[in-house]
Amino acid sequence: MTQDQTGMFGAAGTGDTSGYGGLVRTAASTGSTERPYGGYFDDVADDLERAYPDFADAITRVVVDRGELTLHIKKSRLLEVAFILRDKLKFEMCMGVSGVHYPDRAGAELVALYPLLSMTKNQRVRLEVATSELDPHIPSLVEVWAGNNWHERETFDMFGIIFDGHPGLTRILMPDDWDGHPQRKDYPLGGIAVEYKGATTPAPSNRRSYR
Repeated sequence: MTQDQTGMFGAAGTGDTSGYGGLVRTAASTGSTERPYGGYFDDVADDLERAYPDFADAITRVVVDRGELTLHIKKSRLLEVAFILRDKLKFEMCMGVSGVHYPDRAGAELVALYPLLSMTKNQRVRLEVATSELDPHIPSLVEVWAGNNWHERETFDMFGIIFDGHPGLTRILMPDDWDGHPQRKDYPLGGIAVEYKGATTPAPSNRRSYR
């Protein structure tokens, strides 16, 4: 980009013609929602408290916002809560894993989000787990919901969250030797020349471990 060229939001002087690299949005910090939550959300919270004696210690916040119930969980307790939700509260499906990067949240910059579905009860709930960029480890939930396998690989690839216990945590979108994680907010945008010529993908057992 030459000096007289500008992109969206006034971006200039870089290869980022979109301007999103310089776009800053302050994330709102929502506190715990007070009871009653409304609808079936109170039933989910009550059932979880009865089934999981350590509820108060494992879950740091319960938030109802925009018609969704989100449980904020300590990463050290994620597996325990996941098994309870699957086996006792009948949340049979995890619809995937999404990553979020909050660069300004010291010690909790990386977040993994898990939308759960109970087909038995026709209920939904989200789990949210935060970790640090300096220690980007979160327990894998593949042994709880096997369909998380590729979703965790994509979240690792794009955000750098390391899912401990995953059976084959390798990149799934970017080449194995790619530098960085493209969906982090501090990842440079634009100006990357990529050329693929006869590339092959080795088996996960032969790849770099990234641990």
